[in-house]
Amino acid sequence: MSVVTFALEGFEMQPFTSSTGNKRNVYRMGAGPAVIVIHEIPGITPLVAAFARRVSDRGMTAVLPDLLGTPGRPVTIPYALASLARACVSKEFTLLALNKTSPIVDYLRELAAYEHRSCGGPGVGAVGMCLTGGFALAMSVEPCVIAPVMSQPSLPFPTNAEHRRALGLSDVDLAAVQRRTQEDLCVMGLRFSGDKKSPAERFTRFHEMLGDKFIGVEIDSSPGNPWGYKRSAHSVLTEDYSDEAGSPTRRALEDVLQFQASRLGVAPEATSSED
Repeated sequence: MSVVTFALEGFEMQPFTSSTGNKRNVYRMGAGPAVIVIHEIPGITPLVAAFARRVSDRGMTAVLPDLLGTPGRPVTIPYALASLARACVSKEFTLLALNKTSPIVDYLRELAAYEHRSCGGPGVGAVGMCLTGGFALAMSVEPCVIAPVMSQPSLPFPTNAEHRRALGLSDVDLAAVQRRTQEDLCVMGLRFSGDKKSPAERFTRFHEMLGDKFIGVEIDSSPGNPWGYKRSAHSVLTEDYSDEAGSPTRRALEDVLQFQASRLGVAPEATSSED
């Protein structure tokens, strides 16, 4: 069995086509309310799939749309650069523009609504990572998305002070999300403290715009930090994740799973505690 095949063993693949004809393969595992796991660059890597398995183990259906790359393929620098280049030329991803939602989010909102109808429950969760981190927030315009998590949101690319504070969605979508936070919507965000790709200024803006409905988790990656996270640490739930008992990334992952489970009404007996 190849590495690519092994990474996705146990997942079922079925395409989903949006109302505009956008057709993509979607990998699913588990039962219960759906959580849309939106992969980072370069694609659905073995570590992204491993995170999805944890979602499934907690009594939820992990749903992984294939947006870029080769599903199951491990990360290499050439592969990541090729995937990023593909995103840069794609009209579906808005990498630099301010106050604009990436067009691919329309597809993800439709997918969320479909999975809600299919899986049931009070709503759908979403976890975006890096390039797609902010997509989870933008998806919250769709009423069924009730548990959005942004892991190291990196768009728009933080090329200057204005971009470092930008949130990666349009003013209209931001206003819609703010209205929902005045009701019951909560949003979680994760980043390493030294991460320049997902800057602190962006999290400050999330706090300003969403108030106490934004749960920001920032993990110390300063030089000499107790857990040895490198200063350039970026991917909280995958590439820079440490599963060591008591580590900040393991606590962050547990917080994400608990946030999803509690918001989606997963029964306590369907969850499992870890040391």
